[in-house]
Amino acid sequence: MRVEVCTSTGTYPIIFEQGGLGKASEYFNLNRKALVVTDTGVPESYAQSLLSMCKEGALFTLPQGEEAKSLHYFEQLQLAMLNRSFTRKDCVVAVGGGVVGDAAGFAAACYMRGIDFYNVPTTVLSQVDSSIGGKTAVNLQGVKNIVGCFYPPKGVLIDSELLQTLPKRQMNNGYAEIIKIALTRDASLFEMLENSPPFARIEEAVRQAVLLKQEVVERDEREESLRKVLNFGHTLGHGIEAIQGQEGLYHGECVALGMLPMCAPEVRVRLNKALKKYGLPTQIKVDKQAVIDKVMHDKKREGDAITVVYCGEVGRFSFEQRTEEQLTDALYILEVGS
Repeated sequence: MRVEVCTSTGTYPIIFEQGGLGKASEYFNLNRKALVVTDTGVPESYAQSLLSMCKEGALFTLPQGEEAKSLHYFEQLQLAMLNRSFTRKDCVVAVGGGVVGDAAGFAAACYMRGIDFYNVPTTVLSQVDSSIGGKTAVNLQGVKNIVGCFYPPKGVLIDSELLQTLPKRQMNNGYAEIIKIALTRDASLFEMLENSPPFARIEEAVRQAVLLKQEVVERDEREESLRKVLNFGHTLGHGIEAIQGQEGLYHGECVALGMLPMCAPEVRVRLNKALKKYGLPTQIKVDKQAVIDKVMHDKKREGDAITVVYCGEVGRFSFEQRTEEQLTDALYILEVGS
């Protein structure tokens, strides 16, 4: 299956194909210099398979985790291309999860003011979320994605076979983003997640989530209005991730926690059950002030308040303003024993 994402800055394909990695050269122009970027958490065979199809390929392996989304590794990626005399006619290919895609995409966006970038997401999380929409970024001083730009890829290849090596916890982690977009945009998809055995319909769930995000991105590429719905759960989630991520919480797990305080009580009951079904956390003991301090650096801040996405009923959402005090109070919902 192939769909085209059409935005004001251009059009690019998303290809859904089981086993598609082995045919990447049919979809991507690899007949040139290509920097294949991966990380230590991705099976080496994935990047090597892609590399074997490049006319003149080079491999760059980032460390696994958020530390790779830093200005230090951004510089290393630039140097890797500069030292190999890359030109504007060459390309970067990401083979990995969201961290790899974000870092590689931002490097491609900045080298010589922009060279072609392709994305082969290898996790549920990156397939349904970060690989679509053109957001690229690195972190700075513990603030997520604060340095970056919108830079659409030339193509995205979604291969369900790449998910077979994922640990269960990483599968759960990705389902947080599927639950997120279903809860705010598609009641029938959320009901499917509620009523199907976990992961029984994963290809369908991924495809539907991607198509929902495609619709949002096409209507609002630069997050001026509708696209802000994709931040559901991320305001508090990013704050929790900033202080708890190093202690072992994944991005999707933090988003799961961040969604719960931003729901009507009746929606929260259903969301709570869905999160537990997919092995995602619903409670945490957290330093509320430390979380809020990180939240108030959020890009969505406007004066003394932050725009949040609120889910009043399954399949629908609204944008609302929350003050620092209101956000602090909301965190009590997540208290262990509440």
